[in-house]
Amino acid sequence: MRHSANNHHHHRSPPPPPLITLTLLFFTTIHLTNAWRPWPNQKHNITNLHFDSNKKFEGSSEFVKLKYHMGPVLTENITVHIIWYGKWPSPQKRVIREFINSISASDHRSPSVSGWWKTVQLYTDQTDSNVSKTVHLGQEKNDRLMSHGKTLTRLSIQHVIKSAVSAKTKPLPVHPKGGLYLLLTSQDVYVQDFCQNVCGFHYFTYPSIVGYTLPYAWVGNSAKLCPGVCAYPFAVPEYIPGLKPLKSPNGDVGIDGMVSVIAHEIAEMASNPLVNAWYAGQDPSFPVEIADLCEGIYGTGGGGSYTGQMLNDGDGATYNMQGIRRRFLVQWVWNHVVHYCTGPNALD
Repeated sequence: MRHSANNHHHHRSPPPPPLITLTLLFFTTIHLTNAWRPWPNQKHNITNLHFDSNKKFEGSSEFVKLKYHMGPVLTENITVHIIWYGKWPSPQKRVIREFINSISASDHRSPSVSGWWKTVQLYTDQTDSNVSKTVHLGQEKNDRLMSHGKTLTRLSIQHVIKSAVSAKTKPLPVHPKGGLYLLLTSQDVYVQDFCQNVCGFHYFTYPSIVGYTLPYAWVGNSAKLCPGVCAYPFAVPEYIPGLKPLKSPNGDVGIDGMVSVIAHEIAEMASNPLVNAWYAGQDPSFPVEIADLCEGIYGTGGGGSYTGQMLNDGDGATYNMQGIRRRFLVQWVWNHVVHYCTGPNALD
C-alpha cells in the first residue's frame, strides 16, 4: 500500500480526492501506507503512465523509479500473526488462513500462490540477502467484543496490537525480526479512511505505544461498507452501469476481495517493513511500493482499467492462482529485475 507520510496502503475505490487532501488525512502523527483500489478512470497503476498496444509487458514503464533506500527487508522466516477483530465466522477464517499457508506451499499446482511469492523474493537488503521464501501462519488472537470499539483510527489500531501482544492470557509472541501482525476487521467494523480509497494499509508500531517496533497491516472486510471499492471485480461500483461482477472463487465476495489486499500488504511488509527499503517516489512520506505499482493488474495485458487475462474454474468463478486446496484472485507485484508487473499466471 501507499503510505501517506507513511500512509499504509491499498485498495480500490471511487475517484480519489486530490493528493493534498489525502496527505492532510494522515495528520502529522500517524503515517501509514495504504492499499488503494484503482478504479476505471482513476488509474493508479503505472501502466497508465506509459502504455501502448505493442508493449508485451504489463505496467512496463521507464518512468517507474523504484529504488532501494538501504533499510531492511524480511530475510528471516516470516511468521504472520493474526488478530481477528469483530465477529469472524469459521469458514471466512479458513479461506484467509489457507491463503497465507499457501505462500510457501511446495506441492503447488501451477499457477500457484508460491509462484506469486517468487517475485517478492527477488527483493534484497544491503547484504544481498533475499526476502525469505518461508511464510507461515503464527498465533491468532480473537477480539470478538471489539474491545477498542466498532470504529478504529490509525492510532487506536496500535493500541489493539498492544493489547494482543501484552494480553494476560495467550499474548501474541513478539518477533521483531520476522514477525508480521495482521489486524483483520469484520464487516461491521469501520476503520479511519476505509472505502475512501483505502482498503488496507501497513506500517510499524511505535515503541512508545506497543513497546516494540513491529511491522503490521490492517485489512478490512468491505462486504457491508464498500464491496464495489474494495472487493472489485467480485462487486462493482454502482456508478458504472452495465458492469457485471465476476463470480468469486470461494463464494464470499468480501473475503475473496480481502485476500488480494492481504497479499498486497504482506508483499509490501516483506520488501519495505519499516518504510525505508524498496519504494518509488521522491517523498518517503508517500512511498509507492511494489504492490501499489501493480494495483488492479491480475494477468497478462492488464493495465488501465483492464484486469488482464484471468482463469475460470468449472463453476464459472474467476481466479489467477491456486493455493493448497483453494483458488484465489491476487494482484500482481512489481518485478524490479525486468521492470514490469509479474505473476504466476503470465502468458509467455
